Amino acid sequence: PFRPRDDGVDNILVMCDTYTPAGEPLPSNTRYTANLEFEGREEEEVWFGMEQEFTLFNLDERTPLGWPEGGAPGKPQGPYYCSAGPENNFGRMIT
Repeated sequence: PFRPRDDGVDNILVMCDTYTPAGEPLPSNTRYTANLEFEGREEEEVWFGMEQEFTLFNLDERTPLGWPEGGAPGKPQGPYYCSAGPENNFGRMIT
């Protein structure tokens, strides 16, 4: 669960739905689909899990952990986005 920090450091939790420019929910917008299923069932206890995505930053508060200062990795998004392989694994001990 999200717990606001009480040490004076700002943090943000962003939760969003995704829609097309026409306002239709994207097929990957599982929050929209889940809401349809949950509507009218307020008396039931719902168990529902969500994927959490987050980015850890270096102490400069601008550069993502593991990225070159002032730039982006010079390789495709997939391996580092999914932290696949030890050469793309930064900050796992923190999480």
